Amino acid sequence: MSKRALITGITGQDGSYLAELLLSEGYEVIGMVRRSSTVTFERIAHLQDRISTVPGDLLDQASLIDLLRTYEPSEVYNLAAQSFVQTSFNQPVLTGDVTALGVTRMLDAIRMTDPSIRFYQASSSEMFGKVVEVPQRETTPLYPRSPYGVAKVYGHWITVNYRESYDLHATSGILFNHESPRRGLEFVTRKISNAVAKIKLGMADELRLGNLDAKRDWGFAGDYVRAMWLMLQQDTPEDYVVATGHTHSVREFCEVAFGHVGLDYEQHVVIDEAFYRPAEVDLLVGDPAKAAEKLGWTPSVGFEDLVTMMVDADIDLLSGKLNSLT
Repeated sequence: MSKRALITGITGQDGSYLAELLLSEGYEVIGMVRRSSTVTFERIAHLQDRISTVPGDLLDQASLIDLLRTYEPSEVYNLAAQSFVQTSFNQPVLTGDVTALGVTRMLDAIRMTDPSIRFYQASSSEMFGKVVEVPQRETTPLYPRSPYGVAKVYGHWITVNYRESYDLHATSGILFNHESPRRGLEFVTRKISNAVAKIKLGMADELRLGNLDAKRDWGFAGDYVRAMWLMLQQDTPEDYVVATGHTHSVREFCEVAFGHVGLDYEQHVVIDEAFYRPAEVDLLVGDPAKAAEKLGWTPSVGFEDLVTMMVDADIDLLSGKLNSLT
């Protein structure tokens, strides 16, 4: 029999790449989708005939229990969250309810229905926030700087608590920033690649950004979902940092993205204080040594290749739309 996995947040960037990976490994994939009039299946459209999407909501524990009883997955990957940092400042209560308490609801549903289910929690480098050491590793103290980061800290520690209290195979992956052409337009990396494509194609003239000096450890989402899967294949559940170990500024991202199409970012980027966070995270860079040693995981896509991949994909996307109008 093939394994069956339940993915929350399957319509997002990570969910789509994880679904592809699990299908390639012979899994039956169930995707939990929250009922909404605006749900988009764009990222998983090419998988629709190979996966099952079912209604469920991290705000409604009864729906989670029903899903687990009905589909009996052997693995659950909890990727769903209110995951945009800037939005979390405007919607802190919603962020806490979904991104923090939603983890508890799923863990408790597992405890009540089938404690043998292996559980993956999508923790975040934003938990480190105002970092107390560089690079950040599994033992680094957490100091979140946004309601999103605070919610992720709760989700992380409640996963540890359920692992230790109820002997669940529950693991948190502390993933540093991971991007791809499937990244949402509200994230700065995709905002940059999309703007570069528009400017190159004559559809725009400028790009408005906030803090260009903020530094992040950026990797490719397709690499990072493999680390998620590897974590749940281990005999003993543990938490892992997943990162490249290299950091780059937003400014560097702009330099590579604009330079890839022969443009100077300084001629097009406008600093706009409206995009500054109330509390900024200045430097994030992870130490992936444990993931390399215990999981055998290393990233395959470097920074410049990631940036150019995203720019090329947006140029192709927008060129197709322009051609369809002519």
